Order: sequence, then structure tokens, then C-alpha cells
Amino acid sequence: MKLKNYALGSWIEGQGDGQALIDGANGEIIGYATSKGLDWADMLEYGRKTGGHTLRKMTFQQRGRMIKSLALYLHEKRRSYYPISYKTGATKSDSWVDIEGGIGNLFANASLRKKFPDQPYYVDGEMAPLSKGGSFIGQHIMVPKEGVAVHINAFNFPIWGMLEKCAVNWLAGMPAIVKPATLTSFLTEAMVRDIIASGILPEGALQLISGSARGILDHVTSQDVVTFTGSADTGRMLKSTPQIINEAVPFNMEADSLNCIILGQDAVPGTDEFDLFLKEVRREMTTKCGQKCTAIRRIMVPENLMEDVQIQLGKALAKTTIGDPRVEGVRMGSLAGPQQVKEVRERIEQLLETSQLVYGDLDEVMLVEGTNKAGSYMNPILMRQDKPFENTDVHDIEAFGPASTIMPYQNIDEAIELAKMGKGSLVCSITTNDDKTARKFVLGAASHHGRILVLNRESAQESTGHGSPMPLLVHGGPGRAGGGEEMGGMRGVKHYMQRCAVQGSPTTLTEVTGQFQYGAKYNEDAGHPFTKHFEDINIGDTVITAKRTITESDIVNFANVSWDHFYAHTDVTSLDGTIFEQRVAHGYFILSAAAGLFVHAAKGPVLLNYGLEDCRFTKPVYAGMTIGVRFTAKEKIAQEKRDEDDIPKGIVKFLVDVYDETGETVAIATILTMVKRRLPLNL
Repeated sequence: MKLKNYALGSWIEGQGDGQALIDGANGEIIGYATSKGLDWADMLEYGRKTGGHTLRKMTFQQRGRMIKSLALYLHEKRRSYYPISYKTGATKSDSWVDIEGGIGNLFANASLRKKFPDQPYYVDGEMAPLSKGGSFIGQHIMVPKEGVAVHINAFNFPIWGMLEKCAVNWLAGMPAIVKPATLTSFLTEAMVRDIIASGILPEGALQLISGSARGILDHVTSQDVVTFTGSADTGRMLKSTPQIINEAVPFNMEADSLNCIILGQDAVPGTDEFDLFLKEVRREMTTKCGQKCTAIRRIMVPENLMEDVQIQLGKALAKTTIGDPRVEGVRMGSLAGPQQVKEVRERIEQLLETSQLVYGDLDEVMLVEGTNKAGSYMNPILMRQDKPFENTDVHDIEAFGPASTIMPYQNIDEAIELAKMGKGSLVCSITTNDDKTARKFVLGAASHHGRILVLNRESAQESTGHGSPMPLLVHGGPGRAGGGEEMGGMRGVKHYMQRCAVQGSPTTLTEVTGQFQYGAKYNEDAGHPFTKHFEDINIGDTVITAKRTITESDIVNFANVSWDHFYAHTDVTSLDGTIFEQRVAHGYFILSAAAGLFVHAAKGPVLLNYGLEDCRFTKPVYAGMTIGVRFTAKEKIAQEKRDEDDIPKGIVKFLVDVYDETGETVAIATILTMVKRRLPLNL
């Protein structure tokens, strides 16, 4: 069988024999992969012109719903990928992380659409006033780059590696070319076949290279984005490609790193934290047979607990059952292939020149009955380095397999120094029930890590663990880890967008951004927006309300109703030395009074008040002052129906600008209202 590439809207078989793909669990040949004959320039241009053109026209809400539909589709097919995943050497639990973790990433990023506007672009941050009179302002916007996201992925997560990147670039409005590691590309190809068959993505949004992509980076431009996951050496080589440098192409690198875990000095044997520590180390050494960019490579232990940890960790590792993932009872599968066994063994032997082997055997592997010994198996290997400040190989050499090294520290300052000797890591963990220790370690080590997990009895039950990057948090790290950031919620989406500062009048920028800018012209002739359906409300529709004079009785009555008897509202004898001249009205009363002025009481399309954002009380209001409201439609976000019985609706954000008799703003807020649509949203 020869894998195919998906390029230019067609499945294409590469020329020549290609690279043999090996079943890591039994050594059998699965098939061959080659990309010879593909035209990189044509693929990139096709993605830009075809997939990119369509995606850029879609709004964030449309792109998010597209990703959600794809997630639901793949979730229904998820079981079909497990038998294929076993051929990579992954167990059922390993495969769950890759397959369902990847699909879960799609769901998470689909939900992220709710943080973005119902526009193809993003309005970034607050308006910047650039003039005294307010007629000249600035606003940052972010638009999708007009290129292709080229993803060069590692072999260890053939599905998660693709989906965690593509979900983000699709939400941003960019197409992707995915180049999985050839070694396990057969699993990626299986899912891509289903994705293409679904018809959910627009044509050109996804292309696949099943084989070498050598030379593709010679054709990228400044509008493209390149991401790389793999070894630091390979990443540095790709990042230095002349075209990457000459075109200033964004290059996001997530490299394998020497991640560590620290056993807190309080976490002695018999504590929950000691047991959690052992469990976490064992899991990280054996999950995916240690083939994870986040796996624990360095284990830092108080020097007085070294023997305890060595003995107990050895006992825990001894319970590991190794073999073919398709055989019942297997808890650790194989490495991805014989080449990986060779490379990992070489690295371990280098480490053993200065370290001591304390658990495991490099030669004889005890396999579960029914396992073909021709597979790429290895025992968990635990080493010990007693002088980690002198013998620094442990901080420089990574064995990308089920191998790790324990080392001592005397105090938390030494633990911080040892953690940083990895020269930049994706993640480190500390198990401690002492929050002061946790604070000191985190603040001391954060500069060298992309993520830090503090694990203790309080968080353990729901903790996702050391090795699990989460879609809403950044995945990456400084230095050796590559200096990149993936995922991270909205942060990750912005990697695929261009930020541009736009300057002009508030009215002009309201038109440009699709969001009402303070100081822009109002549209007062369209009637009250609460009488309109979602589709009929225009940005800038405004009601200038009647006015109301605030009285002493209002202030006293609100204090009695709310039970808010703060001295500034109720005790005029306590105002000396404060900013207040007399009894001041409650800010929330002013906002409530404003609602009484702007609300249209009769039943209409408005269903409810959905929330409140950016509320500020900017000037004291005293009895005798008169307030009015400028109530303006600021932004609209369409919503899909959750089920057949749901009411078609959308969210409208209104700017509530409360001003006094001098015209000066005393309170300003944004309220969110849920408003009926005339028709359901067309998905």
C-alpha cells in the first residue's frame, strides 16, 4: 500500500517507491510513503488563492461553527482510528490522548469563537484617544494573514499534532498544509481522508504531504506561517532557511526539551504529595513509551529522600507491562520504530558515561505473552546523577523514550537552579503542599519554562497532569524548547493574523471596525433598538433618553433596598479627608436608574439582559444632579440554535453612556442583550 498526498484538491500518489512504514509493535511493513512529484509552489498558491480566499471571507462565528461541525463528525468516527494508532506502538490510553485529545482540541477552539466578534477580523484592545477634542483616535485591528500555515509535525502525536494547530489557523482564517512525520503519517492520512470526505472544510483549507517536504520552505512568503514540532537541532536548521529569514516568515517552534519535576521538601514518604510524585513520574516515563515532548527527563529530589525515591520509583516501574498494544494487559507499548530504539539507546549510553543505571535493562525486555519480539520495545530506564552541577550531560542530552534521571538538591534555590540548567523547557512540575515553596519556585523558574504545574492533594483529583498541554494555555517554552507558543486560547489565534493600527475619526473607525467607537455620530432616527429584531439593528442606532434628577431619598432608599450602607452613601459626618463633597449616590443605583431611562418596557424582540462588561463610575453623582443616557448599539454577535426548540437569537452589545447636566460622563458600561432573530441563523 502506498499512502497518498492530498494536494490541489485531489488525492495524488507520489512517484517512486517511497519510505517503508513500519508497525512499531510487530516490525511488519504497513506501506510506503512518498511525496515525490508534488509542486510546493503550486500547493502554497492553491492554499492562498482557494482555501484562504474562502476562509478570510467567513466570520469568526462561521469559522468556529465549521470547526465544531468537524469535531462532531470526527468524534463519531473516533473508534476507527484506534486500530491504526496501535501500529504506531501506542496503547489504548496513549491513543486516547492523541485521537480524542486532538478532537477535544477542535471542540475547545470552536467554543473560543464566542470571544471573537461576528466579523472576519478582530478588533484588538481599547480605542486610543489621539487628540484633545476626540475627533482623532486610533484602534488596532487584526486580519487573517493572506498565506498558508505550513505545519511540520513530529511522529509521536500524528492526530493531536495536526488538529491542535489546524484548529487555531482555521479559526484565524488561514488554510493549512500539514506535513506529518513520515514514520507515522499513515494515521494522519486516515483522518485527513475522513476530513476531506466530510465536505465540512472549504476546498483548499487543508492539504496533506505524506512523505518528505524538503524544499517547501524555499517557497514561503511573509504572509505564510510555519510551525515546527520536533528536535531542537532540526528546528534550528529549518528556522535558518534563507527564505524564512529574507521574507521574515513567522516561525513557531516547539522543540523537545529536558522537562523536569521537583519533589518538594515537605513531600516526604507517607504524604499524598510523595505518592502523587511517584505516580506522575511513572506515568510520564511510560505514556507513549516516553515519546512526548513534555515527558519528564530530569527528576529533582531532596538529597535526604534520594534513596526513598529510587526504591519506590523502581517498584512502581516494575509494575509496567510491556508489549503489543493489541494484546490484553499491556500498559506500555513500543517505540515508533527500530530507528527510534537505536537513537534512544545511543542517548542513554551517553548519559551513562557520567550517570548510574538504577532501574531497567537495555538488552532484555520482558514482553507480555502474545507480543511479537520483532517490535521496537524498550524497558523503562531510570538513571541516577549524584553531582548534577558538575556532570551536566543530564541537562544537555535527551533520550526521547522511557528514560529519566533522578538527581539531588539541598534547598529550593538549588532546585530552581537545576530546573533552569535545562536551558529552556516546555513544562516543569513541583509537588508540594507548601504554597510558599510553590510561590518561590514558580517565580524563580518561570523565566525558563513555558508552563509550570503545581501538584498537591487539593488539585490532584482534577489535575490533567504534567504532560497535558491545554488548548486555552500556551504550549511552548523559551530557549531549547524553541521560543514558540502554540494554542493559548485567543493568543494562539493571533499568531495567524496581522495587527494593524488604524487612525481616523470615531465615525470613520466605527464603519471600519464594525464596532461603535466612543465619540462617533449617532443614528437617532431609527427608533428604539429594543423594538427591533436582531437583523434590523444597526451599529450606531441610538436613543437619547429623558432625564432624571437624583434625590436624597433615592440614595437612602437604594441603601435600604441593597443593604449597601457604605459610609459615603449614608454618613455625611464621615466625609472629611475623602474625595466626596456630600452624600454620594451608589454607582449601581446610577446604573439602575440609567436602565429605567433606556429600557423600552413593552414586550418586544429583546429576550433578556445577558450581562455587563467594562462598567466604570467616572464622576460622583450627588443629590440634585440630573442624569441622562446615550444608549447606542455597539456590536452584534449572531448565535446558532442549540436545538430545534431553541429561539433564533443573537447578542447585541449596547454602550450605556450616563452623563450629567454638564454633559460630562458619570458612568459608562456595555450591556449585553439577547435579541430574537426573524429567521434561524444559516449554518
